[in-house]
Amino acid sequence: MHPPVTVCGFAHDEMKKSKIFPFGILFRLLYKPFYSRPGGQSASAPPPGRSCKGSPARLNPVLLREEKGRRVVPIAVRSVTMEVAVVAAVVALGLPVMEQINAAMKTASNIQRRNSGNPSRRSKSAYTPLEQQVIQLKQQHKDALLAVECGYKYRFFGEDAEIAAKELNIFCHLDHNFMTCSIPTHRLFVHVRRLVSRGHKVGVVKQTETSAIKASGANRNALFSRQLSALYTKSTLVGEGILVDLNMCLSYSFLLCVSENWDKPKKQLTVGLVAVQPSTGDVLLDCFPDGQSRSELEGRVLKINPVEILVPSDLSEQTHRLLQSIANASAQADDRVRVERRDSAQFEFASAMNTATEFYCHAPEKGSRSLSSVASLESPVICCLGPLIQYLQEFNLERVLRSESSFQRLSCESEGMSLSAATLRNLEILNNQTDGGARGSLLWVLDHTRTPFGRRLMRKWASRPLTDPRSISERQDAVQEILESQSLTLNAVKSLLSHLPDLERGICSIYHKKSSTQEFYLISSGLSRLGSELRALLPAVQSQISSALLRGLLLDTPDLLAPAHSHLEVLNERAAKTGNKTELFSDLSGFPVLRERREQIQTVVGQIQDHRKDIRRTLKAPALDYATVSGQEFLIEVKNSLSSTVPPDWVKISSTKAVSRYHSPFLAERYKKLLQLREQLLLDCQREWTHFLDQFGEHYHTMKRAISHLATMDCLFSLAEVAKQGDYCRPEVCDGRREIMIQDGRHPAIDLLMGEHNQYVPNLTKLQGDGRRTMIITGPNMGGKSSYIRQVALICVLAQMGSYVPASEARLGVLDGIYTRMGASDNIYKGRSTFMEELTEASEIIRRATERSLVILDELGRGTSTHDGIAIAYATLKYFIKDVKALTLFVTHYPPLCELEQVYPEHVSNYHMAFLLNEPDIAADTGEVQPEFITFLYQLTEGAAGRSYGLNVARLADIPDDILHTASRKARELESVVNGKRYEHACSP
Repeated sequence: MHPPVTVCGFAHDEMKKSKIFPFGILFRLLYKPFYSRPGGQSASAPPPGRSCKGSPARLNPVLLREEKGRRVVPIAVRSVTMEVAVVAAVVALGLPVMEQINAAMKTASNIQRRNSGNPSRRSKSAYTPLEQQVIQLKQQHKDALLAVECGYKYRFFGEDAEIAAKELNIFCHLDHNFMTCSIPTHRLFVHVRRLVSRGHKVGVVKQTETSAIKASGANRNALFSRQLSALYTKSTLVGEGILVDLNMCLSYSFLLCVSENWDKPKKQLTVGLVAVQPSTGDVLLDCFPDGQSRSELEGRVLKINPVEILVPSDLSEQTHRLLQSIANASAQADDRVRVERRDSAQFEFASAMNTATEFYCHAPEKGSRSLSSVASLESPVICCLGPLIQYLQEFNLERVLRSESSFQRLSCESEGMSLSAATLRNLEILNNQTDGGARGSLLWVLDHTRTPFGRRLMRKWASRPLTDPRSISERQDAVQEILESQSLTLNAVKSLLSHLPDLERGICSIYHKKSSTQEFYLISSGLSRLGSELRALLPAVQSQISSALLRGLLLDTPDLLAPAHSHLEVLNERAAKTGNKTELFSDLSGFPVLRERREQIQTVVGQIQDHRKDIRRTLKAPALDYATVSGQEFLIEVKNSLSSTVPPDWVKISSTKAVSRYHSPFLAERYKKLLQLREQLLLDCQREWTHFLDQFGEHYHTMKRAISHLATMDCLFSLAEVAKQGDYCRPEVCDGRREIMIQDGRHPAIDLLMGEHNQYVPNLTKLQGDGRRTMIITGPNMGGKSSYIRQVALICVLAQMGSYVPASEARLGVLDGIYTRMGASDNIYKGRSTFMEELTEASEIIRRATERSLVILDELGRGTSTHDGIAIAYATLKYFIKDVKALTLFVTHYPPLCELEQVYPEHVSNYHMAFLLNEPDIAADTGEVQPEFITFLYQLTEGAAGRSYGLNVARLADIPDDILHTASRKARELESVVNGKRYEHACSP
């Protein structure tokens, strides 16, 4: 008995019963692929409603795929039309079903044999000219989604179409050999931003020919030529029209490149990194040794906050895990970091140095980085710089790496306080730990900025406080003057900063020669207006402003902004705002090519206008004039009743019931010439516009410096707003002292969240480097210990930023770093348990902390057994007291650690968070002991706490009463045993 025969997914018996058999075969032949196993054994297609793996929709347009022993072969729709008609006819004639099946299978076999093989060897009818062009483009850009300009829309093809349709929620359908979807041209960059935000690389392919110019050429019947005009990723969203609203992207958009160098003899790993923000022109570089935990790299990545990371293909497993954990930290696809792996050969020193040498040897721009300065960089940094140059060249954004003034060292100890990755997280400096948002973080408290570029600078200030007392004092003087001055000048400056576009991104877009006319006019007019209004304030600044920092910023800025006005004068405002480049330049004396093209156009228009006389004589219509219909100009309208008067050589363009419209031979020839000249004018205007942007780009560095001044002023005004929140004071920051003295200190974020009706309880802090420099803090759970130690650290950060602090008085020495170990969490991605994570962070603090650091350790040792935990905590704290001598806040629930006050009475003090204890009740009938109930006072008090009162927290968490009773009884039993042993130990000789 023969096995069941299946054609196009329909079984024999199913087909006999089905009344729609012909239509089922017709659908399958048209839209589904055939499958063949090695040896010719046939296999059925997927059932209806399921996606067909390897169908034309998913077929790679470059190569056919081999999947699980079967080759997937697409069907050209037009090539099967005749065969489908034959099958349908056979069925309609009523021939036996088996004959129908045999005919269908024979047809499928012929199609499969004809279409199999490499696409490049297939017959010319298999792919349309457009599809062949798309295949060639895709071969050159395999990792990008290509949006191909086709008339008035952009189309995606093949797998690109499926991805775009899914991400953009648009319709996708089969057209010839590939799935396709399209978007209108005017919505291109809206959709590009959506695709890029999901982590895709998007390429825009534009037509390089216009219809009028092409019609006049020798290849008028050939396909429009197309080429890739732009590439976009998360970090490279720079270009004409890409930012419809210049205030839409306020966060960082850094592209980070990482390289590693392992020194085998020294067994030392050195990490190099270069981070560039093409949209603003900032370039950060660093080189540093790192350990197995990659904590140094993690801290820098969190500060940079990149949206895209470039790494070699042979990156170490530890670094790969770290970067992947950071990249996938967010549950939202839009917030995830894009990681791109590149050929490791690009990261080799010789290759990277050759790339950098060639790049900087051909740097004609003023202010370009010299080759000697590049050669002086560390080899791991050069290993990043070379691949970064190659990558940005793909986007035409490499120019930003030429400027020497844009390069900044990320970790210069002389310029900023060291804040590790753990510190940034634990102190919630940039984001809160609840949902990763800004609310509740220190940056949320500080950010009252008015401009996007000011907001970015404030983030830098918060993550890198100053260590130079003079710079701190200058900021404090500026903030104090803003608070106390009655001058209208500062209010005028503050109002000028409101409602500004993102000038920093704007001038960088101009510098890359990718700015639209609308964007250029918005930026240049804003810069020009700022320059003129600040210049008008100069007399008042010189007489009224005493702060050296404010005076320098306000006096320097107008001269830096002067070039913007001269470039703005050349433009036609209306044309610039509408994007009309043909009318953009109001004075053509500096643009001879455009002037000549305009004259040619005027000559042709004059000839066409003069031709009206001939037309009027021919038609005997002295009042006749040209008409324009649907964009078609210079039409001769003749009533249909008078069509006999029309010469036979005139060409009819269109007609209605009443009139017909014509072009005379002369008019047709001249109009064609006019269209060619107009399109040539557009090309000439584009070239002149690019050259104009290049001229403006020569002033990029001075403009960027001016915007940096504006951002600094914005941040100073923001710090003044913070100081106005109430009960803030100007701290005394002293160099050379190792001291923290804070009177009535409060947590800045919690204080703001609680508001005026529920005041935060203030506390006193006294730490002396030569005296009592260590505080051991105990107390009940939820008593406020963690909030207190965070408060001390945040006040130190605020003070070294130049800000006022939430206290009645503060005197602080300059800290070189703040190091924290807080919380309890494992790290499954790195393969670390909770205890391992604790000790890894503690190890980093031991290695990095100095006597000028603030060290915060919260419940170290709780991730293991009590005895081991106490031992580790005791030894670590003793090391900091005796050897490191750093200012230390140590929170613990281990009573034995409090004995260190007796060992080092001159350096250690015990404190606890105060509370009121309600004595437990004993039930008369059962003798059950009720757990104690305590009231938190949140007040730091001298002396150690006897217990932690964890059962009180259990009651607050609604643990059932029977469990609480059992726990209370067991706790008292254990306390009795421990106290008995202590008594015996004390009495023993």
